[in-house]
Amino acid sequence: MRKAARKFPKAIKFVRLGPTALVALLALLLTACSELQQPKVEPFFAQTVPPPKQELRWSNGKTPRSLDPAKASAAPETDIVRAAYEGLTDLDSKSLHEIPGVAEKWESSDDLKTWTFTLRKDARWSNNERVTATDFVASWKRLAALQDKLSTAYLFQNIVGMEAKTETDNGAPTDFLQAVPSENTVSGEMIRSAEIVPKTQMAIPQPTAKPAETPQAPVVKATPATPQFGVEALDDLTLKISLVLPDRDFPKLVANPIFRPVYQGTAGDEGPRIDPATVTNGAFKITKVAEDGISMERSETYWNRKAIALERVRFVAASSAENALNAYKKGEVDVITNASFEPLALKLLTPYEDFRRTAHSALNFYEFNETKAPYNDRRVREALAVAIDRAKLTDGDLEGMNQPAYSFFPLGETRKEPLALDTAKAKQLLEKAGFPNGEGFPRIRLVINRNDVQQRVARSVARMWKQNLNLDTVITVKESSEIDEIKKSGEYDLLRRGVVLPANDELVNIESVLGSAEKTQIEKTPAEIKAEAESLLEEKRLSDPGTSPEGGPFDLNDTEPPVEKPEGSPILSEADVVYELKVIPLYFPTSYSLVKPYIRGFEMNALDAHSLKEVSIDNNWQPRSGR
Repeated sequence: MRKAARKFPKAIKFVRLGPTALVALLALLLTACSELQQPKVEPFFAQTVPPPKQELRWSNGKTPRSLDPAKASAAPETDIVRAAYEGLTDLDSKSLHEIPGVAEKWESSDDLKTWTFTLRKDARWSNNERVTATDFVASWKRLAALQDKLSTAYLFQNIVGMEAKTETDNGAPTDFLQAVPSENTVSGEMIRSAEIVPKTQMAIPQPTAKPAETPQAPVVKATPATPQFGVEALDDLTLKISLVLPDRDFPKLVANPIFRPVYQGTAGDEGPRIDPATVTNGAFKITKVAEDGISMERSETYWNRKAIALERVRFVAASSAENALNAYKKGEVDVITNASFEPLALKLLTPYEDFRRTAHSALNFYEFNETKAPYNDRRVREALAVAIDRAKLTDGDLEGMNQPAYSFFPLGETRKEPLALDTAKAKQLLEKAGFPNGEGFPRIRLVINRNDVQQRVARSVARMWKQNLNLDTVITVKESSEIDEIKKSGEYDLLRRGVVLPANDELVNIESVLGSAEKTQIEKTPAEIKAEAESLLEEKRLSDPGTSPEGGPFDLNDTEPPVEKPEGSPILSEADVVYELKVIPLYFPTSYSLVKPYIRGFEMNALDAHSLKEVSIDNNWQPRSGR
């Protein structure tokens, strides 16, 4: 007898899955199973056993090709340079405040334009020769000669005699998220308030031909005491440095790796080689160079060698984040930095105690085209800035992998949030600028580079401007290679950009964001400009008692904003940047690391300025009881 065929309820339907859908389903199931199998009680990502020696194994990227401090702009080069060389100053890894290096003390003139550093007598090269002020003069003259070959030349161009030969734009668009660009053409349909214009629909406008212009050199009032080259050895232990503009943070700036001295006689254009014979002056010297990394030992000639706990450091090369993670899990390395973890890996690592994250010293922002109305009105710029919910951006479109930028620099002490979301203020500002409820305001032209993440961010910002200010936005997507031409043409209202902030120095970071032309091409000294601004502000106070005494963002109750800075006034501080609002800060990228719990003193910071001088290994470390 035939068995009756099994019948299924009518509500159940079978769907044939295509290959793509099937793979996606399997991936989802495997991910779910994997998450279920992840340990929930283990505090650390891998089996953790401290080594018997004071030897740090650090995976910080691929093996560098150069050990030249002048060319060390990013890890892993900067990590090794910081270990092998010592500058006038160093940075405390926690606070990012300057601390003594080769210089044991320093002082400045009242105008902050002349700095004098006193070098310590016991500073030595690894060949036991004395480190002198002349070594710094020679090394910095070399920097000036190499500036055309250096990506970080703007770091030293406030030093007299080291200014750039031509004006350059140091704010090249940069993608910090490393997202894979979409290969699909973006649709031109309206997305709420944002219209995405594909590349094929918008040709790059060609700028009108102009006669060749000769770049204007910075106009600086010279005095007979100012040397032609602003770095001078007064004697073996005294170094005098003259600046173009005052810089209160200059001792922090010279802690940057590019300012570290190189041994005279080995400092040609190619710089010091990665060689055990290389003469250095830092806490560690090179002992071995191989394909799998670089080994270093504590230098016996270092002036403070008795305070250095680590005996050896091995920089272990890793071709990928996956390889670094495998080495860490096997116990082959103790620290991982400079690894581009995938989002899934970040979610996996987040619960573990040895996983760390910190804001990276880089800024993603929108730059205004101030040459055109209404963006030449500061009230409009501030309205657009405070109408953005940055927390919503970072938590949503950026998946919690970045930090909101309520100001411009993520460095040092906790800062206020002058650009936090304030819809009421944004509406009032826009009304005072002549656009009540957005009436009469032209459609915003926002240009971004072709990147899936940036497109999501731009759409979200456009929706916020529509919801909070009733403004419409056209988003134009361009290739990164086209951004410079767009900027030159002026055919935009806002332009997406990203820059690395290389130092804990406000003046230099301002230059990174805004460029140097505006603040260097001035005829008046900062003291003269300040005096003029104070005089004008006093006149305004006499005529309008309600004017803000601080001269900061104007009171919404005033009919007019307080007196702006005089024409040509340089922007010298973050407070100036916030007031002028030439750009809208959006978010800071985040850097990640894994550090074994027996490692002591390895601090994470926004500059990725890791110092090994305070690092030690607790060889007796044991997990806390109960785990």
